[in-house]
Amino acid sequence: MKKIGFLSFGHWTPHPQSGTRSASDVLHQSIDLAQAAEDLGADGAYFRVHHFARQLASPFPLLAAAGAKTSRIELGTGVIDMRYENPMYMVEDAGAADLISDGRLQLGISRGSPEQVIDGWKYFGYGAAEDDPQGEAAARQKTELFLQLLEGRGFAEPNPRPMFPNPPGMLRLEPHSEGLRERIWWGAGSDATARWAAQQGMNLMSSTLKNDETGEPFHVQQAKQLRAFADEWATHDHGFSPRTSVSRSIFAITNDTDRRYFLGGDTEDQIGHIDEKTRAIFGRSYADEPDALIEQLRHDEAIAEADTLLLTVPNQLGVDYNAHVIESILTHVAPALGWR
Repeated sequence: MKKIGFLSFGHWTPHPQSGTRSASDVLHQSIDLAQAAEDLGADGAYFRVHHFARQLASPFPLLAAAGAKTSRIELGTGVIDMRYENPMYMVEDAGAADLISDGRLQLGISRGSPEQVIDGWKYFGYGAAEDDPQGEAAARQKTELFLQLLEGRGFAEPNPRPMFPNPPGMLRLEPHSEGLRERIWWGAGSDATARWAAQQGMNLMSSTLKNDETGEPFHVQQAKQLRAFADEWATHDHGFSPRTSVSRSIFAITNDTDRRYFLGGDTEDQIGHIDEKTRAIFGRSYADEPDALIEQLRHDEAIAEADTLLLTVPNQLGVDYNAHVIESILTHVAPALGWR
């Protein structure tokens, strides 16, 4: 059995052929798609976070609104760039959104991907150290503080003459949401960062892009990454069982519209560079009629290894069509592969 959700990049553009022509459109449609996915029986609604882009940028108002409109589906991110975050505010925002959803948040966080502007986090007031020009160390330090604060232990000395009575002892950030600490995921781009996530007691989120570390097919490398995470986790006592997710572009061709949009696309892994030093591999897309699609997916080692699959959806095609994309996988593909 496998949890199946969607991952929306939240694109919008004023182009007349786009179904999401404004930020308002994409926010409202994201909430509507979460509701539709829940009605269809999907397990998760996840949203990408990018700053300085015509995409979704501020996840907590969206997660809170979706949490208020749904009752069962998990709500998450993939991923929040920790270079841009204040861990104190983030704990408060995350706690509030999680309480509104009755404990359904699954927050994916990471150092983040290449952004729309150079050193964008600096515009948010966060400088980079000379020995940390890409902000990797800063992101990890913020993550460690974020995780510590989510534990809910008091750390701040109370005012002896407060406006309102305090509970005894040192004070923690409020609102505190019990259990959220165990629902934090790290978006890992390499085997090493996957092992670091396990050391920190975070679940593992692996996307359609990772460092090309062995030259093997993407799904083989990703499966090894998931196993490296599991092996590292087993050497620690975090007190709960971890989860792992992978994302894929998968489209079951069931009508002429599907055929027009997706049949004949890229079916091979792609090789490129994230920066001047990092060779990366981008996983293939899957688009075919259900019977053929099922046979192709049987050989994807990483999907088999993960307990959660996130379907990347073309959000600019509108809520109804994306609901159809999700329903096609749940109905025509998942049962045959034992995912349902």
